[in-house]
Amino acid sequence: MIPVTSLAGKTVAVFGLGGSGLASCQALRAGGAEVIACDDNLDRMVEASQAGFITADLRTMDWRPFAALILTPGVPLTHPAPHWSVLKAREAGVEVIGDVELFCRERHRHAPDAPFVAITGTNGKSTTTALIAHLMREAGYDTQLGGNIGTAILSLEPPAKGRVHVIEMSSYQIDLTPSLDPTVGIMLNVTEDHIDRHGTIELYAAVKERLVAGVAPHGRAIIGVDDGFGRDMADRLQRAGQPVQRVSVQGPLADGIIVEHETLIEVSGGARHEIARIGGIGSLRGLHNAQNAACAAAAALALGVSREAVQKGLRSFPGLAHRMEQVGRQGGTLFVNDSKGTNADAAAKALSSFGDIFWIAGGKPKTGGIVSLAEFFPRIRKAYLIGDAAQEFAATLEGRVAYEISGTLDQAVPSAARDAAASGLSEPVVLLSPACASFDQFRNFEIRGARFRELVTALPGVTPV
Repeated sequence: MIPVTSLAGKTVAVFGLGGSGLASCQALRAGGAEVIACDDNLDRMVEASQAGFITADLRTMDWRPFAALILTPGVPLTHPAPHWSVLKAREAGVEVIGDVELFCRERHRHAPDAPFVAITGTNGKSTTTALIAHLMREAGYDTQLGGNIGTAILSLEPPAKGRVHVIEMSSYQIDLTPSLDPTVGIMLNVTEDHIDRHGTIELYAAVKERLVAGVAPHGRAIIGVDDGFGRDMADRLQRAGQPVQRVSVQGPLADGIIVEHETLIEVSGGARHEIARIGGIGSLRGLHNAQNAACAAAAALALGVSREAVQKGLRSFPGLAHRMEQVGRQGGTLFVNDSKGTNADAAAKALSSFGDIFWIAGGKPKTGGIVSLAEFFPRIRKAYLIGDAAQEFAATLEGRVAYEISGTLDQAVPSAARDAAASGLSEPVVLLSPACASFDQFRNFEIRGARFRELVTALPGVTPV
């Protein structure tokens, strides 16, 4: 745990008592603050009370004694409208911040030179975050991994000399972290997502930009420039005099890191230097993972890891669950769990990585559906449609891709496995990459992916990869 000493002796309101909220309560108390905890969910209020925290309905309280409101990232700060707790705080002149901000303040107070890597982007940030942590650990560094990837940042070990914190950040978390100044900041890409929470894609991109714009003067901003938002960010920061390392997997760069023939290459002043080769690494299959690997390698190199250690770490990276996770084989059929493919852009990454696909798709649909995936339709031998999006997806695929409306994952998996086995193809792939949120049938994408894994391993003759 990281005790929050910056608010010692003060009274702090905490709204949102999920994992990161409770961790904030514990860290604040450990640092000497008095905590008043609140949530719209009464069960969470009871849990916090049982953990020894004072709970109260913040709507009925006098806010003048509060030094800050610590807001969970899942609660609206601006769009579609500020949460009532945010309005209360603003009326009382109380700052609204998040748990990563508390971490930043502790780092400033106790170990300002401790390496801090922050990663954001619409897609790929979890894989990149995990890969950076893996590279640092394999190179012998004391490494803490957390943030949006699953472990609340304040549950990690405190910042210290030689200890690296590798933190995934959502746009919601960036919005709540005004003093964000990582040693290395990475912005992978921007595509349409979370518009309901930011209003427009331009505002969403502007929040993402804060992470790389805040990089410490001696640090490095690493920006994926294969979309217009990333290119514009890199240009703006460079004009402002900030060191920027561009990364592209789609074209040449005068300076930066590129990927050619499954090789990461650093280009600088006209010279080219090979960093590492990623060909044949199953956990880094696909162009999107080439970008993840390039950004992760750039971060590790910036922190002093050798190219030899980077190459070794890339080859030993096991990958992440639910991100193009190779679950097993049944004869020649490969089963891949990409449950994290919760929008069309993420699903495109998986579809582009395989041929002869038996595709399981659907769930709670997002804006735009799967129309943008038409270029990958020739790779799909048949689609198995589930959830609320099934009829919408069927209309898009009609006359272009064979499909069946399976309805549920339990029905789709055996159907896809049967058809793949009967196809006569040399390496058919049964791919769960839903291009949808999970919330119509599953509480989250992890549970959806775990169910896929269970169904696949229960098939006769399946062996682990």
